[in-house]
Amino acid sequence: MTEARDLLQRLAHAYGIQTSYRGHDGHEHRVSDHTLTTVLAALGCSVEPDGTAGLEAALARRRLAPWLRVLPHTTVSHAGSGSSVQVHVPHGSAVTIEVLLETGETRPLEQLEDFTEPQDIDGELIGQATFRLPRDLPVGWHRLSALLEDGNEVEATLVVTPERLTTADPYRHQRGWGLSVQLYSARSSASWGLGDFGDLAALAVQTAAHGGDYVLSNPLHATAPEPPVISSPYSPSTRRFTNPMYLRIEDLAEYAALDPRARREVDGLAAARQADNATAGSLDRNATTAAKLTALRRLHQVTPAPERARAYRDYREQEGQGLEDFALWCALRSAFDPTDPVWQDPEFTPGGRLAERYRRELAEDVDFHRWMQWLCDTQLATAQQAAREAGMRLGLMQDLAVGADRNNADAWMLQDQLVPSMSVGAPPDMYNQRGQDWSQSPWHPERLAETGYRAYRDMLRSVLRHAGGIRVDHILGLFRLWWIPVGQSPTEGAYVTYDHEAMIGILALEAERAGAVVVGEDLGTFEPWVQDYLARRGLLGTSILWFEQEDGRPRPPQDYRVQCLSSVNTHDLPPTAGYLAGTHLDLRERLDLVAGDPDTERDRAGAERRAFLQAVVEAGFLSADTAATLTSATPADPADPAVVADIVVALHRYLAQAPSLLHGIALVDAVGERRIQNQPGTQQHEYPNWEIPLADAAGRAVLIDNLDAVPGFARLLDAVHHELNSGAASDRQPDHGMPTP
Repeated sequence: MTEARDLLQRLAHAYGIQTSYRGHDGHEHRVSDHTLTTVLAALGCSVEPDGTAGLEAALARRRLAPWLRVLPHTTVSHAGSGSSVQVHVPHGSAVTIEVLLETGETRPLEQLEDFTEPQDIDGELIGQATFRLPRDLPVGWHRLSALLEDGNEVEATLVVTPERLTTADPYRHQRGWGLSVQLYSARSSASWGLGDFGDLAALAVQTAAHGGDYVLSNPLHATAPEPPVISSPYSPSTRRFTNPMYLRIEDLAEYAALDPRARREVDGLAAARQADNATAGSLDRNATTAAKLTALRRLHQVTPAPERARAYRDYREQEGQGLEDFALWCALRSAFDPTDPVWQDPEFTPGGRLAERYRRELAEDVDFHRWMQWLCDTQLATAQQAAREAGMRLGLMQDLAVGADRNNADAWMLQDQLVPSMSVGAPPDMYNQRGQDWSQSPWHPERLAETGYRAYRDMLRSVLRHAGGIRVDHILGLFRLWWIPVGQSPTEGAYVTYDHEAMIGILALEAERAGAVVVGEDLGTFEPWVQDYLARRGLLGTSILWFEQEDGRPRPPQDYRVQCLSSVNTHDLPPTAGYLAGTHLDLRERLDLVAGDPDTERDRAGAERRAFLQAVVEAGFLSADTAATLTSATPADPADPAVVADIVVALHRYLAQAPSLLHGIALVDAVGERRIQNQPGTQQHEYPNWEIPLADAAGRAVLIDNLDAVPGFARLLDAVHHELNSGAASDRQPDHGMPTP
């Protein structure tokens, strides 16, 4: 390795950029020098990869950077750890440090005997002093204050986080299970063509009737304020606020207060959209969004009752400037095309002269979008209350997307904390062999710390407010994220690390305060210690049946992790019936997403399915004849849906032997659906991602009003509930379709 390359790699490591990674193929892959210099530039360090002197100077600046600050921007500590903080002042100067607790109390810090050689910074000697944090500091958001010898005072953020999140502990005594659903796809006769918060509450009550503890929905984050909207719930405009498309219009107090003429108009909009509820074709988000926005504008004109006006004011005060800026962005986005040059004007940013002018001129529209967020908050609260009153221990589990779309609300509101020249994604893996680009700007690690992680904290608080749990999509991104220079291939990226003690610690703190379980989706390419760390901090991981293999054979469920949510599939895989039929292989081949030979991939997948079915047969949950019926099926002569349903139940009973604290059932599996909700690596013109409504094995639309009448729904839920509550049985009998006791 040349001297310049060595210096470049050292500089990259100093900025938290990993210069290589171990891929799914088990091999080490080196990141190109071009990618390293591009990512460094995005982090504020522009260098020439072959300029030795410049690289050495950049390394020196990086090493001295902490010495330029009296206090670290943010200090994150575990409760009871008694950790320390380094303070930098002119050499020989006195400094006093104290903690300002969020309760208003003050605690002095003790200076330790820990001499460190002072550093010459631009001709001035700067010394370092170390102060111990008391072990008995309470968890919470505090401030560090440094009183300098010259009388100046410097403050910084101190976050004391729980050593361990305790919210999942009750499930060690009695494991829990729940249903996962793509809410927009799960409609009722009252839906406006897409599932809504009323449907979510109804689904929770139905699941609770079978003993379920939670309903996990897709991310409910807000998207564009008016059509056209992005279909993917994992590419929102912001993660902090909610999509009004999910509002149940008829449940709003303002609907009841409409005059007869306005009521007829709203009811007409509803009837037009409800006509689509019985169809199994692609969902029409734009039509539903347009209809609901029209109805909501009518409702916004209703004078609220005094108690609702007070509740709205309280909500505004609680959400603060973040809500105000999001509502302003919505109004601006409705008034200006996304390609309008005005978006590039520095005065068009939050707090800018031009933006503030429009805040006044568009005040009514700003209030409309602000008001809709309050309505979302109230209906989510109602749904969570219904779930808990129905007997669920957890209730709603919210899904947190990895990030927000690069050109939307978060990019505008938080542009000083995001990196617009980079896009988040993933390197190639077995299921996405060309890698993935999710078109989302990553957090800037240092800007997060400089701002005390406030935006991250506020987002978590909003998502957790009415949830008993949170699933963090790609939780590995709180440790490191795959950054792709915008315009480059996903294969030309690099991993950038984050302060995981801060990211995980703050997540644990906010979840503990909300009483919520945290489930991290820890699948994909990751470093081995990550899962152990998550378990030690009290967070659950994720196990998917098809991924649990060892030396090419299924891992026995008894060997799965305890601190985990286990399920047969995930939203990025086809429903189990489709997986058994190989529908994903047909689709990937048709879309040219298979990097190798398609026949080889089919042979591999076929062997995998046979191995899992054999394991289920050997465990006593499936007869050999039933398994053979499936393995002998062909596209021309597919297996009978009743046989497939038997196998789906058997797979879930088999998985229920895992000691995992939580188990999951996908609603699509409970009704026999075969179609894939999302095919990673594709665009809408290639496949209708996130636009597939819930349907049964025959392709007929399924409404949640009638779920208990759907063959297999109650059977699958009751089977899992029985297995989780019956303990280990010595003699397992195959389920041939009879009701589970």
